[in-house]
Amino acid sequence: MILLFFICLGSATLLPGGSEAYFIYKLHESPSLIYSSLFIASLGNTIGSFINYILGKYLRDFAIKKSYFKQKSIDKATKFFKKYGFISLLLSWTPVFGDPITFVAGILRYSWWKFLGIVFVAKFVRYGVLMYLYINITLPPWLRLY
Repeated sequence: MILLFFICLGSATLLPGGSEAYFIYKLHESPSLIYSSLFIASLGNTIGSFINYILGKYLRDFAIKKSYFKQKSIDKATKFFKKYGFISLLLSWTPVFGDPITFVAGILRYSWWKFLGIVFVAKFVRYGVLMYLYINITLPPWLRLY
C-alpha cells in the first residue's frame, strides 16, 4: 500500500509516469483491499496535485525556468481556470491538462482547502471508475462485489 501511495503521488506531480497500471495490479493482487487501494490511490494522487499547487503558489518562476511547465500550457490553463473556476479542477485527473490546472490554482491563490476537496473528489471518481471497470470486465460474475 505504501508503494501504491507513492506511485500515485509521483504520477500527479511533475514526475513522468502514470499510476493506473499499478493501481489495477494492486486490485488484482489484493482483492480484499480494493476499497483501501481506492482511498490510498486517491489520497496519494491528491497530495501530488497539492505539490503542484504549492509550486504554483510559491515557486512559479522557478518551475517555468526549470521547464517543469511551459509558459504556453500555463497561459492556456490560466485562461481556462479564470473562465470556469473551481469546475476546472474537476479535470485535475486528466493526464495532460491536470498538472497545469493544479499549478495555476496555486498561482491564482485559490483556496487550498477547496482545492483539496475538489481534487480529491476528482481523483476518487477516476480511480473508482477504473476499479468498477476492472471488477466488471475482468472478474467472473460470481466474484463481483455488488
